[in-house]
Amino acid sequence: MNLSDYWLFDRGVGECATEIVNYTQGENADCKFFCCLNPHSFVEAMERPRFRVALQGADWLVPDGVGIVVASRLLGGTIKGRVTGPDVFIEVMKRLDKVGGSVFFLGSSTEVLDRIETRANSEFPNLKVVGTYSPPYVDAFSEAENLDMVSAINAARPDVLWVGMTAPKQECWIADHRHLLNVRVAGAIGAAFDFYAGTVKRSPKFFRSIGLEWLPRLLAQPRRLGRRMFVSAPIFMFEVLKVKFSKG
Repeated sequence: MNLSDYWLFDRGVGECATEIVNYTQGENADCKFFCCLNPHSFVEAMERPRFRVALQGADWLVPDGVGIVVASRLLGGTIKGRVTGPDVFIEVMKRLDKVGGSVFFLGSSTEVLDRIETRANSEFPNLKVVGTYSPPYVDAFSEAENLDMVSAINAARPDVLWVGMTAPKQECWIADHRHLLNVRVAGAIGAAFDFYAGTVKRSPKFFRSIGLEWLPRLLAQPRRLGRRMFVSAPIFMFEVLKVKFSKG
């Protein structure tokens, strides 16, 4: 696999958020798909064809990982910097607040969803949280469970559906069901749910600005993030270097 197998959004957070919100304001029927690519998801997609197809089918696939930025530079790409899911989430929420838009949150626990809704109602008074849904914690949803989620979302008719189920579950769920969803945009944003709810602390801005957002999180959650840094990251860089040197 090669980074060029993916169409990556190569502008900034603000431009991405503006495109998303502008799309929600038009007369559009199709559900567009936002998600993130980092070295770990790239490596996971090498072994999971369904995940790979989901990422390749995204309308906005952003470089959420300093490794993606480095790889793009090594391969002569156009990526200038990281565009993270949590940052796009906040910017979209701000812009939706200005236009009186609406959102629905799918994923995580009822407690996290309640915290998200409370904070959103306080910070964005003109934005409507039209629904939340905490799905069962299972490896794979049944057909009935999927239909229940789709029905709840469609009944609420949000402009944007935010999905936080962790990768690759969230991306595959959107890819499999977007044709059934009565929403303008569905975004897979994973950790942004916990960051916004305050149940997980995001790395300080200093670490984010120098491309080391992963370091404080690794120290805080070594078992959860160890595989990403010590297995996926080396595999990713090996694949990148293989492509670079094959070009001569």
